[in-house]
Amino acid sequence: MAKCDIGLIGMAVMGQNLVLNMNDRGYSVAVFNRTVSKVDDFIEGPAKGRDTIVGTHSLEEFIDALERPRRVMLLVKAGKPVDIFIDKILPLLDDGDIIIDGGNSNFHDTIRRTEYVEEQGKLYIGTGVSGGEEGARHGPSIMPGGSPEAWEHVKPILQDIAAKVDGTPCCDWVGEGGAGHFVKMVHNGIEYGDMQLIAEAYFMMKTIGMEPKEMSEVFGRWNEGVLDSYLIEITRDILAKTDEETGQPLIDVIMDAAGQKGTGKWTAITALELGQPLTLIAEAVMARFLSALKEERVKAEKILDGPAPEFSGNKEEFLDDLHYGLYASKICSYAQGYQLMRHAADEYGWNLNYGGVAMMWRGGCIIRSQFLGRIKEAFDEQPDIVNLLLYDYFKEAIDEAQPAWRRVVKRAVDLGVPAPAFSTALAYYDGYRSARLPANMIQAQRDYFGAHTYERLDKPRGKFFHTNWTGRGGDTTAGSYEA
Repeated sequence: MAKCDIGLIGMAVMGQNLVLNMNDRGYSVAVFNRTVSKVDDFIEGPAKGRDTIVGTHSLEEFIDALERPRRVMLLVKAGKPVDIFIDKILPLLDDGDIIIDGGNSNFHDTIRRTEYVEEQGKLYIGTGVSGGEEGARHGPSIMPGGSPEAWEHVKPILQDIAAKVDGTPCCDWVGEGGAGHFVKMVHNGIEYGDMQLIAEAYFMMKTIGMEPKEMSEVFGRWNEGVLDSYLIEITRDILAKTDEETGQPLIDVIMDAAGQKGTGKWTAITALELGQPLTLIAEAVMARFLSALKEERVKAEKILDGPAPEFSGNKEEFLDDLHYGLYASKICSYAQGYQLMRHAADEYGWNLNYGGVAMMWRGGCIIRSQFLGRIKEAFDEQPDIVNLLLYDYFKEAIDEAQPAWRRVVKRAVDLGVPAPAFSTALAYYDGYRSARLPANMIQAQRDYFGAHTYERLDKPRGKFFHTNWTGRGGDTTAGSYEA
């Protein structure tokens, strides 16, 4: 029997759909699962009648079914299970064979695993795969990184199964080590921010008395302009859905407590480690934490006072403002995400193609949108741009949106509606455009109580000074600070 082009371990929904996607595009696939009954269920179920999908019942049988260099893709739970399978597979592979981790692994783990597998004479790819089960089945966004030598052996398969935009696959080589999983992590962080912004816009609409059906119509109109995106589209559909059990809008019977799998938190932690102001994504993560305190919030509502959420004014004008505020906040979110990627590339020695990343995100993935084409244009025209806010298109969009954006944040404050993502986006924008910030006071305080030194505006950067603020201190300092 002919050997298979690729093998996949992990027969959960993502794994099954990727196998069917590969097979639809002419690739023969061997499959294995730790619980081998799932292999049989898949072969006799979704893969029934496909003789080029081969079910196997041991790792030895699985590896033996693959053409060399063997390409083994893991779709298993991130963390220890990936390491366990790597250790089980490595002794069965030959030099030059390739392991591909397609799960949501932490990029630090991918850096470590790439080095470990390469030391054993094999090649490793850590790739982000975005788009959920629908994307896996019909074309996801794929973000591979790891051993550069492996790319030529997996490129045809990954690009064939990826989503296409104007004929271009939403998959390309990202970089060495953990670069692929890092870019996927940032994608997920931006996804957190987009979802929180949309949720806040929905909640403000609800607060001014709009019903879900009317909101759905608004999001439908928004999806025809600059906000055109998958998340706006599904928000339109969610708001139009009726609960079969109660007859109410389904959104109104869903508990207001959001879950998460950790990639947004990883993005915020990485920003803290690299000293980058990823404020909107961090607020989106914190908003989910706050939402989980449902029982506490129910009690607090009976105790804590705030303004009555009474709306006065022209609703259509407010909705126009909300549209502009949402777009401006979204621009800031992506600007922060790209800032983080730029600094991570410096830290880890990656040569990231920022415009290429935007193209990979244009189709198949959760944050796919018209907007990403503008990011590609920005990096095509100005490859060294340090912040997307400085690119003409985004600067002009912010200039146009700014009055409305500020009115929305003010209105949220007046109504007592929590809008942390809208608010922090505006605060970030105001901070980034300010040549002077109050950090001089913070540094003076640090020097006062801890002799941490400060720099002076009238001296070159990198020269540090200390003041004996009380007359009782000495000249000893605690060393310079990180800025």
